[in-house]
Amino acid sequence: MSTAIQIPPRPVIEYPEDDGKPIAENTLQYRWIVTIKEGIDVQFDSDPNVFVAADLLWYPVEGSNDIRTAPDVMVAFGRPKRDRASYLQWEEEGIAPQVLFEIRSPGNRPHEMEEKLEFYERYGVEKYYVYDPAKGDLDGWRRRGRRFRKIRRMAGFISPRLAVRFEPGKGPNNLKIIGRDGEPFITPLEMSRRRNDERNRADAERNRAEANAAKLRELGIEPA
Repeated sequence: MSTAIQIPPRPVIEYPEDDGKPIAENTLQYRWIVTIKEGIDVQFDSDPNVFVAADLLWYPVEGSNDIRTAPDVMVAFGRPKRDRASYLQWEEEGIAPQVLFEIRSPGNRPHEMEEKLEFYERYGVEKYYVYDPAKGDLDGWRRRGRRFRKIRRMAGFISPRLAVRFEPGKGPNNLKIIGRDGEPFITPLEMSRRRNDERNRADAERNRAEANAAKLRELGIEPA
């Protein structure tokens, strides 16, 4: 009498959605994360297959939930816009985020940044940009084969994937990222203020036109 071999079930591996770390250590770092994330979203608003996220855990290897990182901003071309709890690369047709940003904070140690660089190089990132708003330093790397090569000059550099231009200014917190429309990235608050200003100008112009038309009618002239 033969005995059936019992195959134990495969353990269920969970991929946590939270690494317990804050999205930012200070308001300046947070503002830059939001500005870059929202600015890129605006650039690709009409493209349904460009996914942009901030502080989202990325798991590049199925079955290994300890191999993970949460870039400050990630951009994945060829992946649909939709909500995600984390970026599980094997569920994304194996596509790694092509462009990543990190915004440095005082708590980032050199070895930590070196580990990030090695991780992104190992798992297929194409372009990697690091900005330190407290110092004003901007660095970038691009893939050449299997390795990253540092971009020698970031001033005026145009990201091939994003088609945005970097213009680091002198001193801290003075970076300009120029979008494809020629306009610099701005914070959501600045964007809201700009829209309000445009709306107010349009309202004022309409009110002036209506007032002028009313005066013409008082004179018995029908406005054109």
